Amino acid sequence: MERVNILYRGPLSSCNYSCHYCPFAKRRETASELVHDRDCLKRFVRWLEVRTHRQHGVLFTPWGEALVRSWYRAAIVQLSHMEHVARVAIQTNLSATLNWLNEANLERVAFWCTFHPQEVTRARFLRQCQRLETAGARYSVGCVGLPQHADEIRSLRDELPAHVYLWINAYKSKDRPTDERLSELFTQIDALYPVNAKYHQSRGQECDTGRTTVSVDGQGNIRRCHFVQEILGNMYEQELDALLFRRPCPNATCGCHIGYVHMPALKLKPLFRQNILERILSSS
Repeated sequence: MERVNILYRGPLSSCNYSCHYCPFAKRRETASELVHDRDCLKRFVRWLEVRTHRQHGVLFTPWGEALVRSWYRAAIVQLSHMEHVARVAIQTNLSATLNWLNEANLERVAFWCTFHPQEVTRARFLRQCQRLETAGARYSVGCVGLPQHADEIRSLRDELPAHVYLWINAYKSKDRPTDERLSELFTQIDALYPVNAKYHQSRGQECDTGRTTVSVDGQGNIRRCHFVQEILGNMYEQELDALLFRRPCPNATCGCHIGYVHMPALKLKPLFRQNILERILSSS
């Protein structure tokens, strides 16, 4: 059976960074809210543990930074030892401890790491990347393509191992004119930058979200992706497989990688293949 990827986003919404451009909520949870997030995650892991009839991939896409919370680190370790979980990945600013890596099955763990130059020095971020290298972990690295960060991004590319894919998310703003020289620089670093720099017409277009990839929240509500709010069902009340089928996209456009990468017309999935969750090019 075809692998089904699950993008899990629980109620966690706190982050130890405060990037001005980030859409994620900037708040601090109460102790009871953190317990609720932990319980939601544990319930998800228990559900996945018995789904042995099908291969799954998991990408944690929190509204904030999750690896600073011990229960996310424990969940990744636990999921990595499940034979039917082909990949477990997480979006992270890479600021948290990595001492737990030796407990995980690193053949199945991967990291989608984002560098925030205004929050952390390049040297410190690169030390964390080196820890991933030393451990043998798979990872991609990226940054938001802000003009004021261009020199940092270029230096980051020079200092990262050549095999590490460095992606750049375009800073899309109607008020900011296109800077052709900046676009050229970023395209030299990330050949897929022009794809990310535009909103793709998607309404009525075929998309694999809702068929091979779904988004799940802490309550188990299933959506086709993070950007379509229609709830297809609940994973704790219905059989997930029965909800998986092709659906045309209802949105006018799609401008986020974790959405448009699943549009067959863009022919991006063959570039990532089994590494699609962690945003690693198959040749990287």
